[in-house]
Amino acid sequence: MKATDLKLVVQEKYGEIAKQSKIQNESSCCGATSCCSTVDYAVFAENYDKENGYNPDADLGLGCGIPTQFASIKEGDSVLDLGSGAGNDCFVARAIVGENGKVTGLDFTDAMLEKARANNAKLGFANVEFVKGDIEEMPLPDNQFDVIVSNCVLNLVPDKQKAFAEMYRVLKPGGHFCVSDVVIQGQLPEALQKDAEMYAGCVSGAIPVSEFFEIVKQISFQDIVVHKQKAITIPDEILLTYLNSNELDKFHRKEIGIFSITVSAKK
Repeated sequence: MKATDLKLVVQEKYGEIAKQSKIQNESSCCGATSCCSTVDYAVFAENYDKENGYNPDADLGLGCGIPTQFASIKEGDSVLDLGSGAGNDCFVARAIVGENGKVTGLDFTDAMLEKARANNAKLGFANVEFVKGDIEEMPLPDNQFDVIVSNCVLNLVPDKQKAFAEMYRVLKPGGHFCVSDVVIQGQLPEALQKDAEMYAGCVSGAIPVSEFFEIVKQISFQDIVVHKQKAITIPDEILLTYLNSNELDKFHRKEIGIFSITVSAKK
């Protein structure tokens, strides 16, 4: 599938997800549909209840970590959230940067932007804004942000090299990113990698962890730190849609597998 087509798949699916509640999203293993033929984001989500600034209306259960916990955001910082969805991580970041900081959410799905802006209107934050744009070509100036966060989004971007290059461009010198993302260990079967619904559910768009770090280094980011890593547990009845019995054994032995990681690096 071409990159442009994959982006349309992601936009369409997340447009549907934006119209649902977190409970609705988590009640189905493939979110916006009634099937159970795919592995979806709900298996990755973490609990934000104890995070300062948490707004339940902005939490659709789409993350695979809590990057703001490790992002070393300071009061007064300018923060960019890539793939900001309904605004969950933006509002947590706003609680840290305070009145003197600024938080910008970037998303390319209209329904998500509408939901985020409605949530922000209720909260009344003048220093939080949501901008429409593609992570591979951000409509943002150079050297603008102290910190970039992202939560289970970069795996959905077809060209990771472009994404990290754009992150480098918009960060201030000495700025840093902290992202939670999905990566793979070993070689996942082709059927699993190419399924478009799986792509929109965060798995097939993920790249090998070694490739992830190689791209980060190629873009000239430094001081790479892995703050957290966990294996994703997926029911066998779902995995068997994509794996034969031999591949399933390898998955159980973690010779192949799907992991969420929270990583930071500095410009």
